[in-house]
Amino acid sequence: MGQPKRKQSKQRSRKRRGATTFALPQLSKDSQDGTLFRPHRVNPANGMYRGRQVLDVEV
Repeated sequence: MGQPKRKQSKQRSRKRRGATTFALPQLSKDSQDGTLFRPHRVNPANGMYRGRQVLDVEV
């Protein structure tokens, strides 16, 4: 495995680490009640997943 010829600067390392920022999660809109939820997961507001009731949610 190759070895670096020079020490990597602090600025270069920090630029690389700073490029990976936290992003907000993508949200889907429920067609029944319009609530926002994470895609490919059960909607916590009403317990529906792909048009089927999979969780009993108490109101």
